[in-house]
Amino acid sequence: MSTKRLHLFQAYGIELEYMIAKKEDLSVNPITDELFKNVTGEYVSDVERGEITWCNELVMHVVELKCTEPNPNLVGLNEHFHKNVKDINTLLAGFNSQLMPTAAHPFMDPQTEAKLWPHDNNEVYERYNKMFNCKGHGWSNLQSTHINLPFYDDEEFATLHAAIRLILPLIPGIAASSPVLGGKNTGMLDKRMDYYQKNQKVIPSITGKVIPERVFSKRQYHKVIYDKISHDIEKYNEDKILDPIWVNSRGAIARFDRGSIEIRIMDIQECPQADLAIVSLIVAALKMLVEEKTCSFHNQQLWETEDLNAILQKTIVECENAVIENSEYLKVFGIDAKSSKVSEVWRHILNATNKYYPTMIDPYLPTLEFIINEGTLATRIVKALDGQYGLDNIRLVYRELSDCLNNNELFEVCLQEKF
Repeated sequence: MSTKRLHLFQAYGIELEYMIAKKEDLSVNPITDELFKNVTGEYVSDVERGEITWCNELVMHVVELKCTEPNPNLVGLNEHFHKNVKDINTLLAGFNSQLMPTAAHPFMDPQTEAKLWPHDNNEVYERYNKMFNCKGHGWSNLQSTHINLPFYDDEEFATLHAAIRLILPLIPGIAASSPVLGGKNTGMLDKRMDYYQKNQKVIPSITGKVIPERVFSKRQYHKVIYDKISHDIEKYNEDKILDPIWVNSRGAIARFDRGSIEIRIMDIQECPQADLAIVSLIVAALKMLVEEKTCSFHNQQLWETEDLNAILQKTIVECENAVIENSEYLKVFGIDAKSSKVSEVWRHILNATNKYYPTMIDPYLPTLEFIINEGTLATRIVKALDGQYGLDNIRLVYRELSDCLNNNELFEVCLQEKF
């Protein structure tokens, strides 16, 4: 985010990661560097295009679109992101390729197809590859949506971090989009998050338990999280290439240098409209907690990482169908029940935030109602595949998803006879 310090909810930094796929068979095409060279005339790691900047990622078949500067308008960002998707697809047509959405390629073999970024800053990527072997699904086949939220000082950090910790376990229940990898139903609707929490297990302190620890000040955060990471990566980091501040891979990471917290748990959706709708709902839910509409700040701080992680483990597998049986957790969001399906929790949050913050929710209300009623994108993908995991059927469904991205339309499950 910008170096200018912002206050809570003044603006947002959104990042969307997409795959580049060959049009003929949807296999990955590692040409992000050539795409950028096509625009700038040289190999660069980012291309600024007004409101949106294109960036490289660890692997060459992924391109990230992000806010050039923090933006207060989550409705306007939908249009800006879609325009850039169209612009990139126009350029990729010259390579017989296109952008493809969702958080995981459904049949990529990362061992043979993953190519790491070879240009500037590649020494960092090579170091990660040496430490973790980045040619597995957990590194080279995960696409997500990142939400950067500002805070001004320790007081604002404390309230925002407390709220974010509570919302993280619910995010797979509205945003999962990675049920298929290696040409198979993985048995998890959010397989990306399963890989995410395990891909750095050789150094457990880097990811922790995904849900950040109960720390509510800069000093605490450095002592409990950054100092531990710094110590644990020491033997891999004699030349100090790696900085514990950006090595930190929890589901939400604090950047005190920028005054922001980045949420990383959200799978990317089929189109910017869906992403920005879910982002708006998450932001509104956080605002509801920060303003203590349903739960006091004191009570929000009390939640242990282990209890929140237990809920997250259920939503990673079952997503919106998971049943939360922790009544105290449900009370955090103003729900008085012994248990509730995650889809119903989100429905309650949608109704509450639409009452408190209608200008945030109204523009995306039909989109959010569709997602909650029809299921996460992961659920809709599984329904559309209808148990048929041959390559032809997978390609059929993911071509439709790619069309949804290009047209900024939601993915609807068609009648079975289409298949």
